[in-house]
Amino acid sequence: MKVLKWVWRLIWKTTMWFLIISVGLTVIYRFIPVPITPLMVIRVFEQAFDSEKEVRLRKDWVPFSEISKNAPQAVYASEDQKFLVHNGFDIDAMKKAWENNKKGKRVKGASTITQQTVKNVFLWPSRSYIRKGLEAYFTVLVELIWSKERIMEVYLNVIEMGDGIYGIEAASQTYYNKPASKLNRNQAAMIAAVLPNPRRWSPAKPTSYIIGRQSWILRQMNNLAPIGMGI
Repeated sequence: MKVLKWVWRLIWKTTMWFLIISVGLTVIYRFIPVPITPLMVIRVFEQAFDSEKEVRLRKDWVPFSEISKNAPQAVYASEDQKFLVHNGFDIDAMKKAWENNKKGKRVKGASTITQQTVKNVFLWPSRSYIRKGLEAYFTVLVELIWSKERIMEVYLNVIEMGDGIYGIEAASQTYYNKPASKLNRNQAAMIAAVLPNPRRWSPAKPTSYIIGRQSWILRQMNNLAPIGMGI
């Protein structure tokens, strides 16, 4: 009986501390830049133990007002065209992914920009049910506490955009030698085109597939209403 009480007390305390810390961090990150993410730390350790790679961590937080309007428009067109209207989950995309998975077809990613932001800021790379459950929890939390503009701002500042390159400012400086505020449509679309696998593809050496994706993204940018400021 004492053991059961001890276990229950431990579960209760752990749950309460988790809620306090998770809500607290979400509130804090609503206002201040995210200093580092679990993925950044993991990549640094991977590089440190790989003799063929240099340890590289390039990131430079910039506010949404200092990012070219082409950048959010490009990732909006490429990654999540329902970003402005969903509550963090694209139910239709999730249903399609589930059906394709049952049929053994290649599963197209159904993650929204909010979910991708959550995975980068709060979680670790994994396909476990625990990670997916935490992802859903933080997605709800972020959508409740952050504005859409803040979600996009954080996403553009923390997302992996190359080997050791994180955020739109670092990507813009690395690939185009200019600040993110000066990115044109073609450059923004090219960066967005490699996001599904930024360690395999690079805006500096685009394959024919990536050039095709860039063209598709540019067409989608024309078809979608400008996401702009104050979203």
